[in-house]
Amino acid sequence: MYDTIVIGGGVSGIMAAYAASLNNNQVLLIEKNKKLGKKLLISGGGRCNVTNRLPYEEIIKHIPGNGKFLYGPFSVFDNESIISFVESNGVKLKEEDHGRMFPVSNKARDVLNVFLEKLEENKVTVQYSTEVQAVLSEDGKITGVKTSDNQTIHSKNVIVTTGGKSVPQTGSTGDGHKFAKTLGHTITELFPTEVPITSNEKFFKDGTLKGISLDDVALSVLKKNGKPRITHQMDMIFTHFGVSGPAALRCSQFVYREQQAQKRQDITMQIDFFPDISEGKLTEDINKLIKDNIDKSLKNILKNMHQERLITFMLEYLDIEMDNSGHHVSNQERQKIVEFFKRFRFTVNGTQSIEKAFVTGGGLNLKELQPSTMSSKLVEGLHFAGEVLDIHGYTGGYNITSALVTGYTAGYHCSHRE
Repeated sequence: MYDTIVIGGGVSGIMAAYAASLNNNQVLLIEKNKKLGKKLLISGGGRCNVTNRLPYEEIIKHIPGNGKFLYGPFSVFDNESIISFVESNGVKLKEEDHGRMFPVSNKARDVLNVFLEKLEENKVTVQYSTEVQAVLSEDGKITGVKTSDNQTIHSKNVIVTTGGKSVPQTGSTGDGHKFAKTLGHTITELFPTEVPITSNEKFFKDGTLKGISLDDVALSVLKKNGKPRITHQMDMIFTHFGVSGPAALRCSQFVYREQQAQKRQDITMQIDFFPDISEGKLTEDINKLIKDNIDKSLKNILKNMHQERLITFMLEYLDIEMDNSGHHVSNQERQKIVEFFKRFRFTVNGTQSIEKAFVTGGGLNLKELQPSTMSSKLVEGLHFAGEVLDIHGYTGGYNITSALVTGYTAGYHCSHRE
């Protein structure tokens, strides 16, 4: 008999197990892999972007998938609590751009070791290579779990921290959603987020743009009326299947949302190659460039503005003779070039699969949870935390913050339940 059973030994599960073991509670952590924290080790490119130091409002702005729900758990344990937890256990953190916090050593392993040592210190039992088949309940109360080897383990509290469906090689295969449904909870539709975007446009398919990387452009997902649903000004890259890189990853969930809103697959996106320069100023700059290099070919003149491959593509796409000298460039052609640089539009047809995504969109319906305890409103003693929830943010320490904060809140509530 345990006080609490935690299902899933990812970052949220480890934190939940630690918090549940406070007050000398007996805790069992069940993990289907042979080791804990697989996703934590690959986060932040192996450096582990453990949290983000921005104020609450900023953090929540970077969690477009139900970030406001986190105000509840933040009242129990927040991003500053994560920082002091890690640092007080011997791993110093450093702040990088946009508030991202990393271990000074740049090793995710050091952060994971903090959690593992705390589990050991608090005598948390860890059962590896074990799959939970069902979460058991009777008369609306949790009674324990049943494992795939037909073992029944009793407990008055269960915390489900099994992750979403992205990065399945780490063990997140949607088990928690199955348990939740069996116990009467609802799961919102799952979709990939923080994932490359796909397109059927010929110039992507034939590799014309493949490998061209763009610095600090504004990438937008457009609504039916042609206005931006969202714009992200960051770096991006053209690929043989569409677009990728930070700006594209951040836009990906909005491609899905627009597909739902517009009830069609093809959605229009737009790139502003010079987001910090107004259209009027860009027109002036191009006119001056042509005037100062009037005898050169248009292609060679515009090479001063961007990569040659992009300029070649643009002039072919606009059907403008690239070998003509500056003398022969009409006003109409100049306007078309400005239009391209400020509003290059193309259609996309979706994203890569949820398995290739960094983050799962959708999950356990948050209306069925108490935010300050992460406990189920339907079954007494049942709790959820981490990516199994319908909460998803951009990369940059936001998802891991959500996982740690909800994990701690769920565990803490279990450790203080009579």
